[in-house]
Parts: sequence; structure tokens; C-alpha cells
Amino acid sequence: MSGTATATRLSSHSERRHADLRASAWFAGGSLLAGVAAVGLGTFAAAAVVAVALMVLTAMRPVVAVYVYLATLPFLAGIDRDRLLPFVRPNEALLVLLLAGVLAGAYLRYLRGDEVGLRVHRLDVPLGVFVLLSTLWPITWMLMRGDVPGSAELTALLPICKLTALLILIRATVRSDAQLLPLGRVIMWPAAAIAVVAVLQTLSFPPVVALLNTYWRPIGSDPSGVVDRGSTTLASSIATGDYIVIALALLVAMIVRDLVGRREQMAVGLTLTAGTLAAGQFSTWASAAVVTAAMLYVYPRLRRRALRLLPALGVAVLVGLPAFVARLAEFGDSFGVPRSWLGRWDNLVNFYLPALGEFRWILGVSPNSVLQAPETWREVIYLEYGYLQLLWVGGVPLLAAFAWLSIELLRQARRMASLPEVVGAYASALWAAWWMVLLLSVIDIHLVLRGAGELLFTFIAITTGKSDDR
Repeated sequence: MSGTATATRLSSHSERRHADLRASAWFAGGSLLAGVAAVGLGTFAAAAVVAVALMVLTAMRPVVAVYVYLATLPFLAGIDRDRLLPFVRPNEALLVLLLAGVLAGAYLRYLRGDEVGLRVHRLDVPLGVFVLLSTLWPITWMLMRGDVPGSAELTALLPICKLTALLILIRATVRSDAQLLPLGRVIMWPAAAIAVVAVLQTLSFPPVVALLNTYWRPIGSDPSGVVDRGSTTLASSIATGDYIVIALALLVAMIVRDLVGRREQMAVGLTLTAGTLAAGQFSTWASAAVVTAAMLYVYPRLRRRALRLLPALGVAVLVGLPAFVARLAEFGDSFGVPRSWLGRWDNLVNFYLPALGEFRWILGVSPNSVLQAPETWREVIYLEYGYLQLLWVGGVPLLAAFAWLSIELLRQARRMASLPEVVGAYASALWAAWWMVLLLSVIDIHLVLRGAGELLFTFIAITTGKSDDR
């Protein structure tokens, strides 16, 4: 009886996997058709064709929405709002489109009598409190003070709303372990692609630099600054670094479970390692150290395997070395430390700490932490400290909610990290990545960085979704 059930389950998983591959093939074919249509019908007409086809596809196979969004995420998230689309980034518009398709399909299945719903997980309570205190509370507090939220304040709420929507999408669509392995590849291979972009960018490869300056350079920034660090198509070196490090943690967790072949291990692993250095961020290298220590703690047997990989890792280090050396050279100039460090400290002391004074940090200041600069040589000032960002947005209540969420999340992820199935790989990568967030948020914002935030919430969704029925 047990053998029959196992065979039936494997057959079901195989059918789902083949269906997902067929759906992906349909999407690829539709994209090619749209390219041909763009020549004859025009760009907007072709985009409409793709949008309708994508909605139909995701209504039929909802999990494809997750594959499409994560596969395109590192290439679309760095394009500024108003550059291609008004008010939103392309990945945000894509997420809305995918959600519309999934919701339409769910409604049709509901009318047909199928079960449609989400299971409540114990982590949903602290997660829901954190989301409410990140979105509803800052706006409510502004209104209670007599301030009217403007477009900047409302736009500042989009990242956490987007991450929450992605979490719900994944919880509703990723139904089996058979879908998690291709999902891992959808995360790791695009991460390897942007790692290659980071290396070529820091080597000043002309075609890559020209392309990044065309679409992925922040509006108003200096074009010559594109070659300084590996900002890639995420248009942020710190976001690039976090994305690569988290993807590398997932790869290592899958290697431990023998879920990827040796060639894939070497190709993706060495590329991601080189990209970590090419990102050119001190916080990225610190993040890599934290994640490495966490993974070695969870999997002690990795220590022996890491020693055998040292020669190959040396090659990856040499490829990504130029950006590393360039950043270290900043300690040798007349300032003694990188100028960016001095600028961050100046912003903190002169702009943010005074605004948080007089106990305004207790209940928060504003959902938008970007300030207008009084100088003429720059337009805006950014708050670049993670825990201060929490106090700025939601005060002590939000900081306490983050602490509660972290305790429950680390407990859940650590328990599931011991599972031999693929879901255990996601849980261990989440455990390591969340420690990175906790430790590095002292000096940087990591939780809602573009790209990295999506990966974190993807892992949360997987470890709290259908796959932990066991």
C-alpha cells in the first residue's frame, strides 16, 4: 500500500514538473512571438499581446507566475520608476500583472468548486504585525499629528507591500517539493548572470557599461560612476552583493543535499564567488563572512569540502579582485577611510539624528526616510542604517515587531534546516541570510533591498507554506 502511494505521489510530482516545463516553454514561445509582433504591430501592441498571454498562462498554471517574476527580477528591479513606466518599476508592474492572472484563475477554480485558500501559519502573526507597523501605522501616526501623507510617503510603502504580495503569491502557488528545485535554479542562474555583469562592469567592459548607463543608471547620477562598483542591473552594489550572497547560500544548501550536479556546482558557485568580490561593497564582504559562518555552523561537514575547493575558489577571487583592490585603495587617500563613510556619518549627525531627537524616535517620523538635500550638488539624502530606518518609519513598536519576527523566524528556519528534502535547503539559506540581516543592519539596510528582500520573503513563504506539512 505504501509503495503504491509513493509511486502515485512521484507520478504526480513528475506530471507537475512536466506541466511547469511546458508552461515555461509556452511563455518562451509567446515572448518570441511578441518579438515578431513588435516588428509588425509596434512595441505597445506587442506588450499588450504578451500581457494577455501571460495572464492566461498564470491563470492556468499559477506557479509559473513565481518562476517568471523571480527569473526577471534581477534584470527589471533596478530600472527606475518613470524610466519605462510611469510611477512604478517594471518588476512592480509585472508583479501586478502576474497577481491579476493568478487571482483570475483562482476565481474560476472557485466557481468550479475547487478548494481555494491559504493555510494560517504560526509565523503569520508576527509577520502580519510587522507588515501593519511598517505600512498602516506610519500613515496613521502622520494623520494623528496633523500631517497629510504625500506621494513620497505613499510610494515609500510600496516595497513592503510588494514583498507581502509576493509572499502570498508563493504561499498560494508553490504546492510541492517538486516545484522547489526548478525554483532554486530560477534564483541561482539569474544571480550568476548578474555576477558576470558585476565582473565585466568593474573591468570596464564597454558594451556592458554602455548598456547599464542606458537603462540601469539611477536618474541624475554620474555616468562615470558605473564602473566603480558592481551595481549591475539591480542599480545598486549593495543590493547586488546581497542577492548574490543569498543565492550562494541556497546553492551551498542544495549541494549538501546532492540536489545539483558537479558541473552546475562549479559553474554557478565560482561565478557567484567572483561576483561577491566584484560588488565592491564592504558590507557585502561582511555579509558573505556572516553567511559562510552560519552555513558552516549548520553543516560542519562543509569544512572539509571547502578545503578541497580552495584552488578553484582562488581563480574566482582573481576574477573579482579588481573591485576589491580598488575599494581597499580608498583607505590610502588623504581622508584615511573611504569618503562614502564620511558622507554617511555626516548625513547621520547633521540630518537624521536631529530629526529623531526629542523622543520622535519612540513612535516614528515618516514612512519616507529620503530627505531633500539643502546643497546644490545633490538632490536627496538617504538613511543608510537598518535599525535607525525601523525607528524612523515606525519607532519602537516597529523595532519590537522586527525583533519578535526575527526570533520566531530563526526558530522555524533552524528547525526545518535539518530536513533532508529541498525545503530544508531553503530553510537553512533563510536562517543564514536572516543572521546577515540582523548583524549587518547596524550599518546598512538589508531587509527591503531590491532583489534581496524578494529572496528573503520567498524563502519565508516556502518555509511556512505547503512544503512544511511534514
